[in-house]
Amino acid sequence: MSMETLDYREGPRTRGVFLRLLRYMLPHRAKVVLSIAILLAATATDVFQPILIKIFIDRYLVPKHFPSGVLIELAAAYLGLVVATSVLNIFQLLLFQILALDIIQRLRVELFDKIQELALAFFDRTPVGVLVSRITNDTQAILDMFMTVLSSFVQNITVLVGILIAMFALDATLAAYFLILIPVVGGVMFLYGRVSGPIFHITRQRLSILNAKLNESLQGMPVIQSMRQEPRLRREFGEINEAYRRARFRNTQINGLLLRPLMDVVYLSVLMLVLWYFGMRSFSQVVNIGVLYAFVTYLSRFFEPVNGMLQRMNFFQQAMVSAERVFQILDNPGLGPRQEGDQDPRVTVGRITFEDVSFSYDGKTDVLKHVSFTAEPGQTVAIVGHTGSGKSSVVNLLMRFYPVDRGRILIDGSDLRTFDNMELRRKMGLVLQDPFLFVGDITSNIRLGEDGISLDQVVSAAQFVQADSFIRQLPGAYQAPIGERGATLSTGQRQLISFARTMAMDPKILVLDEATASVDTETEEAIQAALAKMRHGRTTIAIAHRLSTIQDADLILVLNHGEIVERGNHQELLAREGLYHKMYLLQQGSGRAVG
Repeated sequence: MSMETLDYREGPRTRGVFLRLLRYMLPHRAKVVLSIAILLAATATDVFQPILIKIFIDRYLVPKHFPSGVLIELAAAYLGLVVATSVLNIFQLLLFQILALDIIQRLRVELFDKIQELALAFFDRTPVGVLVSRITNDTQAILDMFMTVLSSFVQNITVLVGILIAMFALDATLAAYFLILIPVVGGVMFLYGRVSGPIFHITRQRLSILNAKLNESLQGMPVIQSMRQEPRLRREFGEINEAYRRARFRNTQINGLLLRPLMDVVYLSVLMLVLWYFGMRSFSQVVNIGVLYAFVTYLSRFFEPVNGMLQRMNFFQQAMVSAERVFQILDNPGLGPRQEGDQDPRVTVGRITFEDVSFSYDGKTDVLKHVSFTAEPGQTVAIVGHTGSGKSSVVNLLMRFYPVDRGRILIDGSDLRTFDNMELRRKMGLVLQDPFLFVGDITSNIRLGEDGISLDQVVSAAQFVQADSFIRQLPGAYQAPIGERGATLSTGQRQLISFARTMAMDPKILVLDEATASVDTETEEAIQAALAKMRHGRTTIAIAHRLSTIQDADLILVLNHGEIVERGNHQELLAREGLYHKMYLLQQGSGRAVG
């Protein structure tokens, strides 16, 4: 969770984050201008309502003069202003909400696109639940800010300005005293922001950790239940949930002190000041009751938007914290390896060369040390070794999931760094030990969005890898629905579908990462037959756990602690009676493997 700690310590300043969010409004200038114009009109109709009441009181109520025609006109005008204010506010709120939805749609797309481009090292150290929280909870908080906070702030500030103008028109001296309220209100908002900001950082951090624990628990449910880990998971989830509750409770305490109660004290103090002012003035001159009514009404209306803004400061602080976290991903420089140089090489025959390649994930400990070998076109090169020997790291570098630290990898004589990603992905097929299937159907999982692959080609690829027979037995055959990660299929069936997916792309280079390690013996025989057909005419790099599956490889590399300690074909390596020989005897169940 180190990344969450980084959020709290190194987030951008709130002002910069807010200005950056406002820049997302630039493509929607027309809607913004129209919304502000409607808002100004709504403010004018709202502010003018007490003026009509003041006119009624001073001209007609106090002198007890009630001409019916004029009073009907005043009542109609007042009612018209009330209706106009409501209608205009509805339209401006609707425009702001449409604007907010458009902005968040763009922000979520940018965030998702950025995550697609980040290096795998980023995902190695970032829990999935944290990323889900960024894309869902954090962007939702920003949406709430645009929908409720921004529109409310603009509207309330406009109302406050309109009220001050009306007050100065009624009594400039008393209105001047009202200006003292502006720094008071600003001070309360500043204090609230300073106190609540760190609390919101901690709250969002706790929520991300909560999502990460929830995601881990759901994905590992078979292990949790089989290993009787439910009590431990309940305890850990309860502790994280309690930490989140305490953070939210602390926020509630701050809101209870600094929001409504404090402003109510200020409001009552100012109301007493207004009544005292008019009371003292009544001893020396006549006080217009209509003016007093208008001032008291404006005072109440002055604090309504102030309280509204303070209440929404809660959402504002959450949105700023969430925006910091979102922008940290958008600004993350750790992109996956990209094409270097002006060359545009192509994968033609599939010759692979590792030249003195060394690599480290953390920059300290090498997992590969001076690895050199060549896979000729059409050859199968198998890589074996104990767990942690560096086998998967060879694949990670060849697929350009990670950049090469030292040395070079060549494909058809061109440096791997000079290839375009699309060229590499089209010409290199990867089959993993645990195949990943997407929600959809069989056809969509084989085609993977490639419109150029016809249904006939999908069927041909499935037949090629011997998957057609079991697919046709499924309800719906090639349109059979597949749930999340293909949970309704067996491991062997998922593997065969991943083979068909790879063959539908017709790659020049085939990379197999322990493709048979998780299947039973009977299924392995079908998969081995499919693999033999798949490897024909293609350069194949095969990471193997079961040595029996790679005995026909043209070249076998034995890795130990990141170094190639033996190389040769199956018979040559057995004859040397080295590490490969010991591994082979172990898997054959012979005690001679010891010693």
